[in-house]
Amino acid sequence: MKHRTIARVAASLLALALGAGLAGCSSANDDLANQYKQGDGKGYISGDGSVQEIAPADRGGAVSFTGTAVDGATVTNADYADKVLVLNFWYANCGPCRAEAPTLESTYQAVQPAGAEFLGVNIYDGPEGAKAFDEKYGITYPSLLAKDDGDLKLAFASWTPLQSVPITLVLDRQGRVAARFIGRVESESILKTIINDVVAETT
Repeated sequence: MKHRTIARVAASLLALALGAGLAGCSSANDDLANQYKQGDGKGYISGDGSVQEIAPADRGGAVSFTGTAVDGATVTNADYADKVLVLNFWYANCGPCRAEAPTLESTYQAVQPAGAEFLGVNIYDGPEGAKAFDEKYGITYPSLLAKDDGDLKLAFASWTPLQSVPITLVLDRQGRVAARFIGRVESESILKTIINDVVAETT
């Protein structure tokens, strides 16, 4: 297993321990829940910028989902079989989502040839708002619309408190969560390093 690069890259990145199953998500989610309860009218709840990496032996089961994309197409996890998939949860009026959009798109362009794909999950907007965002920020990868799709929200509930955005998940080739960014992805190099490490895994 490759050595962990994140702790050396930035002191602000906090490694979250993943206990048995999904227990490791609770500490991050508790902080986000506290922000939600406080409510300051900003329209989103920001994460703390931490990154959680999960060793292959400690990953849970595969994430299974079906949703409708902005263009009306049906998209499922099966469409990304044997691919590393980066899921980004966002919506158009989220400031951190707008700020990270160029980083996500440039990372997508860099890692797609190696076998990684990106898929957005828009938690609030309809197709018009999501499409306008993509056009404004030059986003070329698709997004699913989760606003009125309870099953889609439920598929990600264990990993993403959907009142908090942005959150980015990196799924391995088996569809398991290998890494999670809580809050805005600020460093393209860190995201690319993690994605490339997961792409290079043989198990």
